[in-house]
Amino acid sequence: MSRDFLDDRRRALEEAFFAQQSDELIRRLRAADPGRPERDQLAEVSGLRDPALLDRLVSLGIGSGTVAALSIVPLVVVAWADGMMGDRERRAVLDAAHAVGLDAGSDGQALLSRWLSSPPPAELVSAWTDTVHALGTEARGALRHRVMERAVQLAEAKGGLLGLLGGISAPEKAALARLEAALAS
Repeated sequence: MSRDFLDDRRRALEEAFFAQQSDELIRRLRAADPGRPERDQLAEVSGLRDPALLDRLVSLGIGSGTVAALSIVPLVVVAWADGMMGDRERRAVLDAAHAVGLDAGSDGQALLSRWLSSPPPAELVSAWTDTVHALGTEARGALRHRVMERAVQLAEAKGGLLGLLGGISAPEKAALARLEAALAS
């Protein structure tokens, strides 16, 4: 058997597993407090007030128990910028996730695992951007430095072409530019 075939099969099985785990996570989150909509719980913990944005976030698996995962979206975007995520990027994303309290066994970590197994949907990046803009100019400015510093560090950690040349690749530079634009005042 071809190694490519086995790698493709492994990847497909992983994606199916994480999709099932994500669906289960969303179901559990919705069942946690059946008397109170998840949108209301998310609004309470996040400070967001736009009902349409809250609904979009909930539909993407971001809820009151997983809102911290939203802070990792920029790193996931940069890690997947070139269409693949290596071990170094995965480790950097997991370290950042641990730093914001997404520890093993948490619902946020389970959601992050899905993002690590396959590129996040464009709708997630769009929802992240809208969330950042909903924070207001002052909060966005404070967030800008921290987010961009971590994203650039992750891009540099990738090591450029095959890890040999160093530097930041063109797709990573484009992803960083999109993040910078989203965070612009």
